[in-house]
Amino acid sequence: MEDENGMGCITTDSDACLATTWGDELAEGFSADRGNRVARNAVTSMDVMKAARDQSTLRTYHDTYGVSLKTAKTVTNQRHSGRCWMFSTMNVARSEAMRRLDVDDFEFSQVFGMFYDKLEKANVFLENIIATAERPVDDRVVSLLLDSPVPDGGEWRFCANLITKWGLVPKADMPETACSKDSTQMNGHLSRLLRRDALTLRRAAADGEGVEGLRGRKVAMMADVHRVLCCCLGEPPATIDLEVEVGPHADVPAEKVSAQLPKDDDADDKPRRVLRDAKITPRQMVERYVGFDAADYVELISVPGDTRPFGHAFGVRWFDTVEGGRPCRFLNEPIEVLEDAAVASLEAGHPLYMGCDVGQCFPRHTEDFPGVIALDGMDVEGLFDVQLDMDKADMYDMRESSMTHAMTFQGVEVGDDGRPAAWRVENSWGKESCKDGYIVMSGDWFRLYGGNVVVRREFVPDDVLHAWDTAKLEMLEPWTPLAMAVRCDG
Repeated sequence: MEDENGMGCITTDSDACLATTWGDELAEGFSADRGNRVARNAVTSMDVMKAARDQSTLRTYHDTYGVSLKTAKTVTNQRHSGRCWMFSTMNVARSEAMRRLDVDDFEFSQVFGMFYDKLEKANVFLENIIATAERPVDDRVVSLLLDSPVPDGGEWRFCANLITKWGLVPKADMPETACSKDSTQMNGHLSRLLRRDALTLRRAAADGEGVEGLRGRKVAMMADVHRVLCCCLGEPPATIDLEVEVGPHADVPAEKVSAQLPKDDDADDKPRRVLRDAKITPRQMVERYVGFDAADYVELISVPGDTRPFGHAFGVRWFDTVEGGRPCRFLNEPIEVLEDAAVASLEAGHPLYMGCDVGQCFPRHTEDFPGVIALDGMDVEGLFDVQLDMDKADMYDMRESSMTHAMTFQGVEVGDDGRPAAWRVENSWGKESCKDGYIVMSGDWFRLYGGNVVVRREFVPDDVLHAWDTAKLEMLEPWTPLAMAVRCDG
């Protein structure tokens, strides 16, 4: 209905409606202010991040660290996909492979992991549809399941379960494809296929078919999913022939290493040591040359709030993606606990998985400072003349912050106060992104917008380790703030 001024308000409360004259007055006042005009001209010509960056502050950050690990020559690139959590986990795993092989570079196939991630997610999706078949279609859980049947997003435990169950292969044995570089079309068609399957299962259940019969139908549905994945990503190898030149300190079976004489035109006339291990399975690759055991790791988060006490372990319903795998488990601790464990890991020479809200205060696409992420590097409040400050707990409650991106800690600079002043972070956006693929992250930025690390048990204090081992797991609904915070989407 219209009010007496013909404003088109649909409410009877005049105070709830924005008057057109009010907007005109604000626009006139905005233009009269010189600072507003400068901000408008800057933002409309170069976007918010470029206009808000503080050059005088950003140029004070340097990529020098007291602890800086030797990293692989290759900077990984997830392309247009949400596989950051997988890339970060595999970047940690490859550091162990490089140590065992005594090589300067190595990369695992993220497509191999992606294939089985999609396959496992499809299986869990159909199992969850069977489990909720008696609920109405507009039930909150059913709606959540149908919203995104096989998303790219995930977190460390997802990849850890994939490595444990399916293993790893070198990238050359299953390279990137068009659909792994940009997963949009593949995900769309898989989602439609699975939603159609969900419809079939729900209708069969409504007609009285039991769980055994529904799972019988699921077998054929999973065969369809497998076929689509093979078309999009290629067939995953059952065995590989590992052949790699290894260094003199390689920790590998001596009987599998042979000397290879140099070529006549080779300037370096030293014989090369070549490891050849034929017809090994992806799981044997892990056992022999990575040594990954998910039980050796502790996953710590720091998500403060009255309903999320520190020292408690949390899980999330409808969250796990590998049927029969270890369930996701997060131990909530103060951020200083995460920092100390991360520093201990780096000082011992082990990089580690980390999760953070990478979209906050990050001038990613600026040409001059694309690799610096810090609280004082962006002055958005000054640019817009508004207040944006919120504490960490409130940001999680209000859905302003979450662990949107996973990367790898590779170094740290500890300040005079004994706390991390800056982190060296390996990203998975390729060498051309950030600063040669790496980020300089200030310590205070991570304390506010970071909140997830995965470290070996040996680097966790005894009291925290005891809590990890003994704390009763509190299961949360997937729409709660903590559950929303822990899944990386990018």
